[in-house]
Amino acid sequence: MNARFEINADDLSERLANATEADTCKGMFFNGLFRAVESLGPAQFAAFKDRAQGRKYVDFFNYTLLEFLPLAYFAAELVGGGRTPAQLESGIRTLGRQATDDFVNTAVGKTLMLLANHDARRLMPSLATGYKTAVSYGTRTLTWSSRTAGIFAMRRDLMPHPYHEGVLIQVLTAVGAKDVRVVGTRLALFDTDYDFSWS
Repeated sequence: MNARFEINADDLSERLANATEADTCKGMFFNGLFRAVESLGPAQFAAFKDRAQGRKYVDFFNYTLLEFLPLAYFAAELVGGGRTPAQLESGIRTLGRQATDDFVNTAVGKTLMLLANHDARRLMPSLATGYKTAVSYGTRTLTWSSRTAGIFAMRRDLMPHPYHEGVLIQVLTAVGAKDVRVVGTRLALFDTDYDFSWS
């Protein structure tokens, strides 16, 4: 991977420098960070709650990415077991999977899953709509290369690419896809093409 695309403190700083108050996500994703860290044990959970300064988040309220990103990177450090790029990537990918679990339990998520009817190909075109209900930023487009493979392109998406690898892996797995593979190719800091496939 190009060194300038590593997931580290500099990456976080650059994302924060480019985010605005208008870039928001739902409170459920904040609460998902708490759930992911809580499973690690009381010491890690206490450290995360301290970092969050006692804030409480309402699942369907909007909160700024300027608040979410630092908490997400700290949660990734705890979940991934350290601060190296590889550890942070692993932690962020896990948080992406957590975000999918949180979203599919909402009314919108349940509707998307119902409409997909355990068919990954039917689900994929709905993902862009799902993202629009969850976050205020970025655009997403789908291009098929075969019946079970394609590219999900994200532009001006402020979350690091392992997060969405985790999201896409989890959502495809949730509809019964097997041998799921998702690899994000970063074209720029906020632009990534996600090659996905399943069997």
